[in-house]
Amino acid sequence: MRYKAKSIRAFIGAKNYDESRAFYRELGFEEVIISDDMCLFKVNTNLAFYLQKAYVRKWVDNSMLFLEVDDVEACEKELLAKGLHHKYKYVRFTEIKTFDWGRELFMHDPSGVLWHFGQFSV
Repeated sequence: MRYKAKSIRAFIGAKNYDESRAFYRELGFEEVIISDDMCLFKVNTNLAFYLQKAYVRKWVDNSMLFLEVDDVEACEKELLAKGLHHKYKYVRFTEIKTFDWGRELFMHDPSGVLWHFGQFSV
């Protein structure tokens, strides 16, 4: 590449757009409204994704995002303390799993998008 890449952002859909927006705000993302049917959720300038008011089951059910964290235990503690898995019907978390490359926990959002929160061991 002869140009400098600045960020990469995925597009995900939502079964219930307003519920998903509320969920991601409560999760700790900053929301930037782009239009009536799309917004940007970001942690910082380079860590962000677009949420669309669009739902195609096969697409959403197969959507996954990986967020690298520096401390997966602290991440798990903070995520569970928010109680979002009690507030949102389809939100669920797994316990931290250990792999050859590192450790991660999984979260399904209200629409079924699978999040990986991972910490690399190297």
